Amino acid sequence: MKEDRPNLLLILTDHWRGDCLGRLGHPAVETPHVDSISGEGVTFTNAFTPCASCIAARRSIMTGMTPNTHGMLGYEDGRPWPYRRTLAGELARAGYQTVNVGKTHFFPRRLRLGFEELIVPADYDEWLAHETGLRGARFAHGVHQNSWMARPTHLRETQTQECWYVDRAIERLEKRDPTRPFFLCLSFNGPHPPWCPPAWYFDLFMAKDLPPPMVGDWARHYADEARYPLDVNTYKGRLSPELNHRARAGYFACLAWIDAQIGRFMLFLAQRRLFENTLILFTSDHGEMLGDHNLWRKVNACDPSARVPFILRMPAGRRARANEHDDSPVGLEDIMPTLLDAAGVPAPEPVEGRSVLPLLRGEPAGWRAYYHHEHAPFYEPDYAYQCLTSRDWKYIWNPITGAELLFDRRADPYELHDLSAEPDPADALRDWRATLAATLAGRPEGMSDGTALRTGDVPTWRPPAAAVARAQTHR
Repeated sequence: MKEDRPNLLLILTDHWRGDCLGRLGHPAVETPHVDSISGEGVTFTNAFTPCASCIAARRSIMTGMTPNTHGMLGYEDGRPWPYRRTLAGELARAGYQTVNVGKTHFFPRRLRLGFEELIVPADYDEWLAHETGLRGARFAHGVHQNSWMARPTHLRETQTQECWYVDRAIERLEKRDPTRPFFLCLSFNGPHPPWCPPAWYFDLFMAKDLPPPMVGDWARHYADEARYPLDVNTYKGRLSPELNHRARAGYFACLAWIDAQIGRFMLFLAQRRLFENTLILFTSDHGEMLGDHNLWRKVNACDPSARVPFILRMPAGRRARANEHDDSPVGLEDIMPTLLDAAGVPAPEPVEGRSVLPLLRGEPAGWRAYYHHEHAPFYEPDYAYQCLTSRDWKYIWNPITGAELLFDRRADPYELHDLSAEPDPADALRDWRATLAATLAGRPEGMSDGTALRTGDVPTWRPPAAAVARAQTHR
């Protein structure tokens, strides 16, 4: 085995929007430590989740497969993870010390999936209950887990989950086997609601002039259809300006607090002389609508929900590009082959994603022209999407109702104007319909006959494709 193999650090967040990075010019966010990582790496500005909710997205991260192959097409707890060829497992077989600290969303909860060491949110909850003497102490602030409400945390900064995760990650690296490279997945629960950051951060953003939600001409009905007063966990509806400001302040404050803890971990790596030989990949499982288009939470094909940050910083001496943006369409299934490529480990058969390292070397030939993402019905029986996104266009089709949206991403980056019913882009609409029909051809749901799209039922879960079974049989 090569002795110069890099350490691998995957920093995984939950609900972090792709536009919420200081270096991308967002008018409110403060992410100096993540921006510093990007200064030595490449920021992919067209990165998407293959399925905009936690479980399906994380299956793609850990297996390198698309939802169509790994079987989870939406959100459903309690389904098996029958995958033998995983990111952590392949790296462990190659000699890496594999550690997860933080959220997994695997089932069952302590399924290792190739990780030699596993620390999960339940371990934090147990520690916090002992620390405070309060059962369920993490949610003693009274804000629900999917709520648009926000307030400062009731905990000391050193008692917060983010701080505790970084403490545990530091402990694990201090006790690592120094003869082996490490793969660490540092997986934060935030900025998933509840948006309850430390008071200093909350007050900082409450005092700021924050941008209001962006609402497209096609999305006004979500506010009209909502029931008022709004349920605190609603996925649609319009808040008052005051509540909108509080929600956005809480969200941006959570980003800043996580960024501070990432900065603390980067300092530890530098002090232990681990930073230079560590590849760092920063991303999220999906974004957050945050009131844009009168919508909240996730499970939507629009950029606030479907677009994610994707920053790759190579170790010193291996950087062909640094402090640059790349608009190639990439996705979460590309993480496994990318990290395996960096470690000199071949990707196993069921992996469908592609290593982005050729893009870092300036070799874009043959890269995908668009990205396919999807979600089965959630929230309501007809709330679902199939989507194709390129640098220039986004086409969204509802497989239950047949409704369509078409956006010119260059001219309309906030997706405010639906062009699907206008005459000028009619040719583009026909082309994208045909492309999606070809993409969905042969799928068991019957959404396409290869040339035309067909509406019908779409399951949330079905057994993984035959490629997974073959990989399990021929290990």
